Amino acid sequence: MNQDELKRAAADAALEYVVAGEIVGVGTGSTANHFIDGLAARRKDILGAVASSEASAQRLAGHGIRLFDLNEVDTMPVYVDGADEIDAGLSMIKGGGGALTREKIVAAVAERFVCICDASKRVAALGSFPLPVEVIPMARAHVARRLGALGGAPRLREGFVTDNGNLILDVHGLSIADPATFEAEIDHIAGVVSNGLFAIRGADVLLLAGSDGVECQLRS
Repeated sequence: MNQDELKRAAADAALEYVVAGEIVGVGTGSTANHFIDGLAARRKDILGAVASSEASAQRLAGHGIRLFDLNEVDTMPVYVDGADEIDAGLSMIKGGGGALTREKIVAAVAERFVCICDASKRVAALGSFPLPVEVIPMARAHVARRLGALGGAPRLREGFVTDNGNLILDVHGLSIADPATFEAEIDHIAGVVSNGLFAIRGADVLLLAGSDGVECQLRS
């Protein structure tokens, strides 16, 4: 199977985690799009969905799936999303599509985070994929200096504005030994909205598609 077919296989496996009669949280990106397309066939079985981006909301609505504002939802059984990198402890780098803040918020409300990936996303240490950091526009230069002091090489994502009206700094050259500590350290920089490390609240389940099928790993 090619990479797109592997993404679809992981997304299809995640449909087993959807709870009938409930709201499902839905992520953003190419693998999440496959999940949304698969969810369309089950739209009558669920109450609706919360989307982590405007793009995902449009795709869900296009399939006739009812959308809920997260402020209307106290909790939901599951949030399904992909990752740009994931390590053995199910900590992730996310945000290649720029939706990291909303993804992190929706994941926080869900009881279970199911990560869907192809095998190329599993790494020994996070950091080869540039770490996205969402910043308030006026704080861009200040945050970039602080990220540089932490050992990274931040670059502005040119021509991109998040759904929240902010900017993204992509931090290159990292090797992240302690993802949860590093996540908290970045979040304490004034002007940072959030960063793409999902370690404090990592995945609970990883569905990793490879040549031998879809492997399921649970967070220990």
